[in-house]
Amino acid sequence: MKDDDSRFRRAAALCLCSTGALAAALLGASALAEPAPFELTGPDLRIEVTRGQQTLPIAQVPSLAEGDKLSVHAVLPDDQGMKFLLTSAFLRGATNPPPKDWVQTASTWKQKEKDKALSLTVPKGARQVVLLMVPETGGAEGVLLDAVRGKPGEFVRASQDLNQASLDHSRLVTFMAAIQAQDNTGPEYLRTVAPVLARSLAIKLNDDCLSKVVEMQASCLLENRESLVLNDVHSSSLADTLTGTPTDLALQLSATPEAGGGYYSAYIGVARDIARIFGAFNNPQFNYLPTLSLRQEGTMSLLLNAAPSFQKPKSVMVTALPAVEADIPPQLRSTAKGPVCIARPGAVLGVEGAPLIYSTDFAHDMKVRLTNGSGQTIDVPVTARADRGGYRIGPDELPSAFAGSMRAQLLGTWGFAAFTGPEFLLQRPDGQPWKVVGESDGLVVGRDNTVVLEGAAPSCVEEVLLRQGNGAPRPLDWKVQDGQRLSFTVPQAAANPGELRVELRYQGAKGPETVTLRARAEASRVDGFELHAGDMHGVLTGQRLDQVQSLVLGETEYRPDGLTREDAVDRLRLVAQGSGPENTRAAPEQGTADKAVIRLAGGRSLSLPVRVGAARPQAELLGRTIYPGPVAPGARALELGAGELLPDSGELVFSVKAAPGARFSARDGIEVAGGEGLVTVRLSAGKGLTLESQQVLVARLKAADLPAGAFGPLRYRLIGGDMTGDWMPLTTLARLPRIENLTCPKESGGEVGASQAKTQPCTLTGRDLFLIEAASADAAFTQAANVPSGFTGSTLTVPRPVEGKLYLRLRDAPAMPVILPQP
Repeated sequence: MKDDDSRFRRAAALCLCSTGALAAALLGASALAEPAPFELTGPDLRIEVTRGQQTLPIAQVPSLAEGDKLSVHAVLPDDQGMKFLLTSAFLRGATNPPPKDWVQTASTWKQKEKDKALSLTVPKGARQVVLLMVPETGGAEGVLLDAVRGKPGEFVRASQDLNQASLDHSRLVTFMAAIQAQDNTGPEYLRTVAPVLARSLAIKLNDDCLSKVVEMQASCLLENRESLVLNDVHSSSLADTLTGTPTDLALQLSATPEAGGGYYSAYIGVARDIARIFGAFNNPQFNYLPTLSLRQEGTMSLLLNAAPSFQKPKSVMVTALPAVEADIPPQLRSTAKGPVCIARPGAVLGVEGAPLIYSTDFAHDMKVRLTNGSGQTIDVPVTARADRGGYRIGPDELPSAFAGSMRAQLLGTWGFAAFTGPEFLLQRPDGQPWKVVGESDGLVVGRDNTVVLEGAAPSCVEEVLLRQGNGAPRPLDWKVQDGQRLSFTVPQAAANPGELRVELRYQGAKGPETVTLRARAEASRVDGFELHAGDMHGVLTGQRLDQVQSLVLGETEYRPDGLTREDAVDRLRLVAQGSGPENTRAAPEQGTADKAVIRLAGGRSLSLPVRVGAARPQAELLGRTIYPGPVAPGARALELGAGELLPDSGELVFSVKAAPGARFSARDGIEVAGGEGLVTVRLSAGKGLTLESQQVLVARLKAADLPAGAFGPLRYRLIGGDMTGDWMPLTTLARLPRIENLTCPKESGGEVGASQAKTQPCTLTGRDLFLIEAASADAAFTQAANVPSGFTGSTLTVPRPVEGKLYLRLRDAPAMPVILPQP
């Protein structure tokens, strides 16, 4: 693991020192022919920031504050032939020129420290800071002062854009360094690490590259690098400002096609936009050259988009320091799905929410505070690893007191401000034996048995083996429950009674821990058979009911139709034979008493007295009407078809008819449930239920009355007293996306233009578009545009509607497409 870290750091340093050289080596001749913005190495600046009693290098400072003291030195070679003036300018808004004393200049070639460096204090009211480097020229100080004070808004905009583009570029540099750090020793390396890097740094990943041979994967992943950067939710992208792309989407690509010129890169955009902004300042003496900055410790290296000119017009290199604003630490989220095992050094605490923790040093002095079961605490340093998707612990070994389950809190500093990250549950084996929960150490031969073990670190178990006698071990599937327990199923269908051993292997441990179980044979036991009048099925309760082959009551034979186990009791559903639609057999009547004969496997049989209980309440769906509900302001209405779909803003009115010979009363109710049979809403008299007559009930159900997150098929059942009827299908609840617009390319003049427009796709705009599974121009979805799982965007590219209709297949109801009419 140490070798991995050092290799990653070396590659990152190479990438920071010479971005252009690395790109040229990786991309080849074809890529070099494309625009290569900001790949010329410029001068370095050594900058420190002091706030109160604390001094930080510029790489650790995400933002400045009023009163901060800055020390700015130009780092130039000893044989520097051109003399540079270094000018700083504080800004306080687009419409409020700064005072003259907010602009200061240093002569970098001077001998005295006070003359060649800038010692600055952020004044009250300042919001941005820009630095300008210009070849020494008579009158240059006055020209720059007039430019900054004459049009401060241009410099405010330049400061914001250059800062943002530099942060975006840092993520790209980190991605390139990590890809280059791999040494091809494992063919599967990039297939594993590249997706993690892409998620960590919000970089667009070309999945096709991972199917290429190993030698070609790295260069493929870095092609078209200017279009790789995605929006960072912690800092919106420059391309969003320029093109109007929504800034609240974590995975919206910051590049859009433009005028046949390829992709609109944020970095190309900086050059074009600032060149336009500063165009009014250009004169025969000076023009302005924007630069990006790469920060490493106390050095801010400048990257140029074009070679500077030392002849008239001379180039003024413009760069930006962090904005003057409050330090806003990132809102990190844990990606851990449960307890994190730290049995091996170098375990990773998965986090997401801020790519800049990987590409900058803004988050520094990071640590995790562990609290063990006795309340002791210890701070352990952690390191951000983009290729691992989180913070790596260690590699030091923890004290022995920190074992078992521990609470962990991620802590650190963002710039000058302390911040707190997410909490984790960590686990580490403590050497204590595992204990069987309940009575699951006694297994029953002939059935599968669930075993639950309790131990110190279930998340550290990497293998569970079952061994009986001298037989070969058999691997078992397991899962962690409640963070402290391990459950698995022991298959005993063909096992013999006797002792069994379960071996649990920990991560990094030399030998397994063993738990002994005993398997025993158990005879079938029958407790009762519940059967109601009018039903053609009943439930048999007892133990070892897996041996039941049939039950005969009178002249009716019942066969097994599903076995479940609740605690230590088996429940076997038995269905009367010939109970389909063509059945002519009479259902049993209430009060009928007889002895049932139960036939078991192996030829044995048991007898059981049975009395038929009262009929369960039943009702037949008589009518159903769906009212779609109002359309949200600014949204387009969808056609929902033949009334089979209940939208999440709609209302369902349905009626049910009592079974022949039965009557409804005001005490009856109706339950509505989702597909899993879990009760979600209960309707009763005066609360959504109206008694039309003794034979008909009318129910009114609003989608808003259902619990949040409900969707999919709905079922209903009748409630009468303490008895419930069968679940019956009712309708399908569907959450609808909010469609705001559908725009298609207009037909231009001539047959060719009209033909091209008809084949071009359209753009669907709205919110909650992830609720759409696919969009198609025809009802059969022969050429559908599928929406990827987890999509978070606000625009979709969809087929051009045919005959004014776009068909949408919803995730909640894929069998019932809805229609978006196109005017």
